[in-house]
Amino acid sequence: MLRGRPGGAGDGDHDNVTLEQRIAEIIRPAIEDLGFELIRVLVSGQRNKKLQVMAEPKDGSAMNVDHCAVISRTVSALLDVEDPIDDHYVLEVSSPGIDRPLVKLADFAKFAGFDARVEMDVPVEGRRRFSGRLLGIDGTDVVMDVAEGEVRLPFADIQKSKLLMTDELIAAHQQADG
Repeated sequence: MLRGRPGGAGDGDHDNVTLEQRIAEIIRPAIEDLGFELIRVLVSGQRNKKLQVMAEPKDGSAMNVDHCAVISRTVSALLDVEDPIDDHYVLEVSSPGIDRPLVKLADFAKFAGFDARVEMDVPVEGRRRFSGRLLGIDGTDVVMDVAEGEVRLPFADIQKSKLLMTDELIAAHQQADG
């Protein structure tokens, strides 16, 4: 599931779908065919729109400039045909980086043991923001260890989340890169 701010360009067939979701539907198959996983689509700006496409190789290798260029050319060609964005925009293709966003439920399991920041649409125990260690998932809940103890956050109510840059995360990233 991709998350982001709801955006315009809704035509009659897509009234309940955000602009980011519509763009993801258009570009995901081609990005996957190229051997990448689409991580996030984000549209920002009112007058000067920016479309950010975040992807990473499916094989776990590091993203490089050539990968970004291939994805950029492919996405540009698809969006030139489909034209889901009303105005001119700048396309930016990038990797998720070390302090990556956590956008799928599986991300919270994959990065269990690392620190993250989570913002909720709906308060849990009177709070919307949580920072702490990811413990994994239980059903559709994200389980975290925060200062006050263990907390369960319904994945469906998460607005945004990302890993926090720590020495431990940097070391794990460096080890994965060889």
